[in-house]
Amino acid sequence: MNGRRKFLKLSALTTGLFAFEKGRAGQLIETLAKPAIKPIVISTWRFGVEANEAAWQILRKNGKALDAVEAGVKVPEGDPKERSVGLGGRPDRDGRVTLDACIMDENMNIGSVACIEHIVHPISVARAVMEKTPHVMLVGEGALEFAIAQGFKKENLLTPESEAEWKEWLIESKYQPKVNIENHDTIGMVALDMNGNLSGACTTSGMAFKMHGRVGDSPIIGAGLYVDNEVGAATATGHGEEVIRIAGCHTVVELMRQGYPPELACKKATERIINSAKKRNKSLSEIQIGFIAINKKGEHGAYCLQKGFNYAVYSPEIPNKLMDAKSIIK
Repeated sequence: MNGRRKFLKLSALTTGLFAFEKGRAGQLIETLAKPAIKPIVISTWRFGVEANEAAWQILRKNGKALDAVEAGVKVPEGDPKERSVGLGGRPDRDGRVTLDACIMDENMNIGSVACIEHIVHPISVARAVMEKTPHVMLVGEGALEFAIAQGFKKENLLTPESEAEWKEWLIESKYQPKVNIENHDTIGMVALDMNGNLSGACTTSGMAFKMHGRVGDSPIIGAGLYVDNEVGAATATGHGEEVIRIAGCHTVVELMRQGYPPELACKKATERIINSAKKRNKSLSEIQIGFIAINKKGEHGAYCLQKGFNYAVYSPEIPNKLMDAKSIIK
């Protein structure tokens, strides 16, 4: 009798799992039957609106997603008023502005630079690494030497405003990043072009007043950015150490491969961040993480840990709108 009961329980469980997978497959088939929404570009935070506009000028003319994402993120990189990206980025605790960036195209070509100084557009250096070297990542002095050899101009990135903030910080030298305060933000962008190809870019000056040499998730393929042209693309913002722990953007893309829509994939990855933090007794109040993603059909989604993360979307259906991401902690 006990054996029969176990068999019936197992049969019921198997049937339930089959129904779940069948339902998931049905949803995937229905999604694939719909015409793709393209082109589409999405990017992180409020400066994503201006970044999207630059990317859209390329996408609307049937340009490549790779060219679009590079042009898009260069907008905040070159704006001295943006304090977390490129020129005007907040310095480390030694008063040095160090930048990180990576880029990835539809063919899994990748390029990255980390802890590079004196170059306004590290995303373009990352693309040069991808296209002109046998390597994936260059860092520090080596990255700077390469950039100069490629014709990039060496400049002082420490603006008077950032220098004043740094000197004020030195009085107490207290390292305590605050959730949703732009001392740890990133411009991450992913796009799908008219040819159905995906690409992504991610660039940042990292956390303000970090230890010199600190590198977060932004220049790490699979953490701060990941693109799989068969599935989708994702990028991240927030506390990079947390994203690295779960290979965040690769996780989002792999969840989309399993059939999860972009928003749910971003949510599941955020939940993994929570589980990771709990294992280390890390207070969630100290962490902010945001993921954005698009799939091969041009569907988009986002999710974050703390309320307050927003992202910009530009497509034929959504004319460059800033949207608030759903959050786990309200």
